[in-house]
Amino acid sequence: MTVSFTKYHGLGNDFILIDNRHLPQPIVTPEQAIKLCDRNFGIGANGVIFALPRQEQADYTMRIFNSDGSESEMCGNGIRCLAKFIAEIDNDNKTKYKIYTGAGLLGIELQPDGQVKVDMGQPKLLASEIPTTLGNADEKIVNQTLEVAGKSWSVTCVNMGNPHCVTFVENVADIALEIVGPQFEHHSVFPERTNTEFIQVISPNYVKMRVWERGAGATLACGTGACASVVAGVLTQRSENKVTVELPGGCLEIEWSTTDQKVYMTGPAEKVFTGVINESIMNL
Repeated sequence: MTVSFTKYHGLGNDFILIDNRHLPQPIVTPEQAIKLCDRNFGIGANGVIFALPRQEQADYTMRIFNSDGSESEMCGNGIRCLAKFIAEIDNDNKTKYKIYTGAGLLGIELQPDGQVKVDMGQPKLLASEIPTTLGNADEKIVNQTLEVAGKSWSVTCVNMGNPHCVTFVENVADIALEIVGPQFEHHSVFPERTNTEFIQVISPNYVKMRVWERGAGATLACGTGACASVVAGVLTQRSENKVTVELPGGCLEIEWSTTDQKVYMTGPAEKVFTGVINESIMNL
């Protein structure tokens, strides 16, 4: 079996996009996704994203397998890439889409300048919604102490369709991400594991971020993580509700609206190349 694909990236967070509109289930297995994401023996990516047939009121359904074969509810950078991908395969000049994800129905708008704006919905803040056992099920986890790697960290937890643990630091460059990231991800207080963001506040409307993504490790950008970090900044009175988030791969504009309480993310998505996956790599 051969499979056509297009590779996109959003601020260096890269994905293999597959047109899966003809079937309701992904045509690539999680095990095959691991091979495809391998940067030495495959295409190389942080994940594989499938454009599946519509559900409910959506134009399309999105599913994503991470580079370790696990499945995420959704991905902020990935959904921007998906928007550009489906605009290309539809070829009808449409600029607004509704995408059904594991985090619910999300609205996307292609901007005239090439940026993509995503309605990420309202953040979930209760411990049971993260989920985490760091506090009581019906309480928010804001500036709570968590012991990781022999150190006490002050963390704030947010669910932006997937779980995030945000901690504010003096200098993100000082974080030994490959050491502490996995220990946050697999900490016992996060039953479904967690993404972890390390945030340095430059000003109330500008922050720097490094991220360890659940199922993908250290990446150049994380859209849901940027959203979670701004929510955490507002909750801890460190930032305003409109913030530029600088990631290793570039900047995202994030707004936690004071009117509808939704989080809006605006950023780029760029096509890299197209190709065909041959039978040898698809065979396990």
